[in-house]
Amino acid sequence: MSPMRPMDPSFPIDRQITVEAAPVVLVNLFTLDKADEETFLNAWQDDAAFMKRQPGFISTQLHRAVGESPAYLNYAVWETMADFRAAFTHPEFRKKISAYPSSSVASPHLFQKVAVPGICVA
Repeated sequence: MSPMRPMDPSFPIDRQITVEAAPVVLVNLFTLDKADEETFLNAWQDDAAFMKRQPGFISTQLHRAVGESPAYLNYAVWETMADFRAAFTHPEFRKKISAYPSSSVASPHLFQKVAVPGICVA
């Protein structure tokens, strides 16, 4: 299983999933060795296909860092925290984590949209 490094160590994802919220956006930064990119992409694609079949899944997107950095950013939108929690804690998903290369480190965090007058809508 690839290690997880929380974006905010004082409130890691295992605590975040206990908060009821809707909708929620998962942001996950992955760092890995360049030699492991193909293995990482295959594992991520398999995960994404699983998540896409789960209730409450809305969308996901993967981005690669510009240049030589083998860092990836994934975000996924879920209807509710309960939907995300069910998928994230699902035994099949937990088993899939072991397919990631050992060099990959995931930094997941959950967010909600913020309305900023004249700029962002909620």
